[in-house]
Amino acid sequence: MISCIPIQKMISVDGEFLQRISVSLQKQNLKVATAESCTGGFLANFLTNISGSSNYFERGLITYSNKSKIELLNVSEESINNFGAVSKEVAIEMAKGVRTKSNVDIGIATTGIAGPTGGTKEKPVGLVYIAISTVDETFIREFQFKGDRIQNKQFTSEAALKMLLSVLDNSNGDNSC
Repeated sequence: MISCIPIQKMISVDGEFLQRISVSLQKQNLKVATAESCTGGFLANFLTNISGSSNYFERGLITYSNKSKIELLNVSEESINNFGAVSKEVAIEMAKGVRTKSNVDIGIATTGIAGPTGGTKEKPVGLVYIAISTVDETFIREFQFKGDRIQNKQFTSEAALKMLLSVLDNSNGDNSC
């Protein structure tokens, strides 16, 4: 099943917020892995900023190229050719791929156009897809951020963490996109 998680507002990632994620993952005895494209490791960096993160963080893959998405995450070449690397379909395959390949409970994937180059009219700079895959469900969200390259990477990572906490809290509310 695929659902969308609404993000009410952007958050600022601080130690308290990361601690909430850490405590929740450890209480539920869950392991997480990341597959990052547009964030280039920002998300894994945040997740490992809490001491003891090795209790729940298994690994982070930076799958920047299409080849790495195919080889390391089992993203289908057909999906990349039909929808593009920056797409809902590829983000979902990335999240499922990192979860299953890493043998963890939760896989998180980011793919997008950080900028300042690479955007098109159909897929502008700041377009991002974030997917979270659990054994039971996969959640997907589309975002359009308006920052510079570094800001877009940070905004994406923050949104992914907010989605993760929502999944952990089982407070996904209205899952419509």
